[in-house]
Amino acid sequence: MALTNRCDLACAHCYAPKSRDALRFDIVTQWLAELDSLGAFGVGFGGGEPTLYPEFERLCQHVARETGLSVSFTTHGHHIDEGLAEGLSGSVNFVRVSMDGVGETYESIRRRSFPALLARLKHIRSICRFGVNVVINERTLPDLNEAAIVAEDAGACELLLLPQIPVSGVPGITPYILHGLRRWVDDYRGALKLCINEASAEGFPTCNPLIEERGLRAYAHIDAMGVLKHSSYAETGIPLGEGSLLPGLDQLAHDLAENDT
Repeated sequence: MALTNRCDLACAHCYAPKSRDALRFDIVTQWLAELDSLGAFGVGFGGGEPTLYPEFERLCQHVARETGLSVSFTTHGHHIDEGLAEGLSGSVNFVRVSMDGVGETYESIRRRSFPALLARLKHIRSICRFGVNVVINERTLPDLNEAAIVAEDAGACELLLLPQIPVSGVPGITPYILHGLRRWVDDYRGALKLCINEASAEGFPTCNPLIEERGLRAYAHIDAMGVLKHSSYAETGIPLGEGSLLPGLDQLAHDLAENDT
């Protein structure tokens, strides 16, 4: 769930619209109660930047207290101080931190201090287990060795590789860079668990422990305007309004099946 489109960074590869749209707290908790009743495993909060959602801490605490869903979120990390970390501890199961490259590469893409990010990782580590996400392109691939070392040294347990998707005039990953990424994965001998997004998984070694969980049984995305989509990159979806989530899931499944035929 993209809780808000608000973000104080302006990364060129970001797919989120630059708007102030945000989901209402009561609607989010309603949808999460529905998903919990269906036996869903968990919810991942994103954005925009989810820590800019005014009731983010309260929402995570609510989910942990009132449902059986696991809670994760993806963040640039720069707003997680000691106070927020304490408020989220015990309510969040996993944090994913976006770190595109290291040092000057990171700072040229994110326009934030890399040492400042490393300082924030100490607070994030106190919340729960965390991983690092890296968008892979011609600028970040050469940094992967050092990025893995930095992530491991900071206490991360996972490195999520995200080959760049074309958005808003920014091209996707080239075949040459993708081939380089495959070679890097084959040669990696570090301690981090390597993961890759489903859309780019072909040609990479993967493990799927839940082989029957595919399509909408595995994943769905709700953007900050309340539109249900089969992925965060999908251009169209089902507007949910303030109603139940279940009819939207049924309609989206129907539409996807029709498109397949």
